[in-house]
Amino acid sequence: MSRKTSWLTPTPGQDISTRLPIRHLNTQPLQAASRGGQLSQAPTTFAQVTIVILLVLPGVSYQFVRERLRGLAPGHKELGERVLRALTAGIVLDAVYVAIGGEWLVRLVYDQRQGWLVGTAASPRLAALTALLLLVAAPAGSAWLLNRLAIRRAASAYKPTPTAWDDAFSNRSHCFVRARLKSGGWVGGWYGETSFVSGYPHPADVYLQSAWALSKSGRFENPLPYSGGLYIRMDEVECLDFIEAPREKGDSADE
Repeated sequence: MSRKTSWLTPTPGQDISTRLPIRHLNTQPLQAASRGGQLSQAPTTFAQVTIVILLVLPGVSYQFVRERLRGLAPGHKELGERVLRALTAGIVLDAVYVAIGGEWLVRLVYDQRQGWLVGTAASPRLAALTALLLLVAAPAGSAWLLNRLAIRRAASAYKPTPTAWDDAFSNRSHCFVRARLKSGGWVGGWYGETSFVSGYPHPADVYLQSAWALSKSGRFENPLPYSGGLYIRMDEVECLDFIEAPREKGDSADE
């Protein structure tokens, strides 16, 4: 009796001489895996996304609270650097969590026999409380504690504003503002309800809702007629002066 041999169909452009009979294919690795029960279980797409969130979110929470408390430092305005700091903080916090929680914490995410997130599905309430503690409360508390320690060690007062420019206008009431230009002249006007000031990280500038005429010594004399406002760029200014005055006395300036 003749024995029949099956052949693999060659792909387009493939040399027909390279065809191999199916009976010559090595199927031993697949047979060995099937004898072991099943192939090693890989995480699903949903599990992978969840794991990434678990690894990254502690650092994001820490970085967010830190920036809210201390402000955005001038050297940290680049998005890439902020992401790197968040990832670093997340890795450190995750390492601390595993060192404290040990195998119990790992089993909530992965079980060697049953797969990914089985422990979370078995105890959803416990998993939710653990997530709130480790992903939000602990990172926020760490950021707050480190901020308090930094304030105590600081030699001078620190406010959660990135520049003195932002702090000067953060709670500024209506007043006269005058600026001495690098050219030696004076300009100024009334800082009121419709005035506007830029904030970090944008360049420092200010719009005053009405412009005033100033003497050579910088004294306010009178509002300029038909003034539509005054725009001042700080890169052209040598110094800036705030002169507090009651709003009803807007026609004069106190020296």
